[in-house]
Amino acid sequence: MLSADQLAALRRDYRNAVLDERSIADNPLDQLERWLGDAIAANLPEPNAMVLATADDHGAPSARVVLLKGIVEGELHFYTNLESRKAREIALNPQVALLFYWAELERQVRIEGRPRVLDRDTVAAYFATRPRAAQLGAWASRQSTPLESRTQLEEAFERYATQFENSDAIPVPPWWGGYAVRPHAFEFWQGRENRLHDRFRYERTTAGWQRQRLSP
Repeated sequence: MLSADQLAALRRDYRNAVLDERSIADNPLDQLERWLGDAIAANLPEPNAMVLATADDHGAPSARVVLLKGIVEGELHFYTNLESRKAREIALNPQVALLFYWAELERQVRIEGRPRVLDRDTVAAYFATRPRAAQLGAWASRQSTPLESRTQLEEAFERYATQFENSDAIPVPPWWGGYAVRPHAFEFWQGRENRLHDRFRYERTTAGWQRQRLSP
């Protein structure tokens, strides 16, 4: 078992980059795309992975990792099972938080916003780009529901593989879809030496995005 001393000793200094008023974008979506581009160029694993936090109608939170699949007209798109826990919680409490963390670049981005369900044409267009096995997986998995065993899941996969074996295109399962998150707040964090990190918050107002530097 790890001791408190061992955990306390896990410390590193941050010194890779600077984020200041001269380098940060006026629009947080531009800054997000800039940092995503840096993460992709650095060949980081899953650079588009983001933690999605939701809460139920009593305010109890839950979080998991999903993949950003598009930034379209200022909204962030991700796809999932519409019967999953995350989807049920979004229906009850339509507010979410997102978090990108790129440890190798010593950066994180926090986002707060409101999600909406994507239209079926958009969902179908994305679903068609997925590998066939991933499409079959979407049919086989009734996400967040109990399973008696892994065999039950694998049998469902094989059953749908047989069902669609003569189909050139696999349709979208009725329980599968996506969300577009419209952000109303961003925070960009760049690690710096001596824990004097650079941190900027943007908030959407009627006059546009307002930005301020925060203490780390």
